[in-house]
Amino acid sequence: MSGRGDSEISGTGEEQHAEGAQNVEDVTDIEGLKGVEGLEDIEDLVDPDDPAQVARRARWTAAGAGALLALAGLAASVLRVAGSAPALVPAAYAFGAGFCALAAFLGSRGRTRRALWLLVAGVMVMALGDQFD
Repeated sequence: MSGRGDSEISGTGEEQHAEGAQNVEDVTDIEGLKGVEGLEDIEDLVDPDDPAQVARRARWTAAGAGALLALAGLAASVLRVAGSAPALVPAAYAFGAGFCALAAFLGSRGRTRRALWLLVAGVMVMALGDQFD
């Protein structure tokens, strides 16, 4: 209820969404809003400064970057093992990849600040290991 004393007022939101159209508040995904009359530009409903959207983007970014760097570190470790590099080099790449994998896990759980620092530490360990080559 909107708190109005007179329920006979025309032009309310319920009358505009008549005949089976969905309410904007009841829909959780953007795809479900495409059939609603009067919503030609659906992107206007998504607020980029919404704290929930910002947190979701941060989690996806931390998890994606961590997974990507972990895979790159593991690939570099495998390539260095196959080559003539000292044993410390592939171990440093693998250890750095472990840091990045942990960062991906923490990032997916919402610990994005810790994930960022683990990503920095993992890349620094990989770079330090590369200096021994």
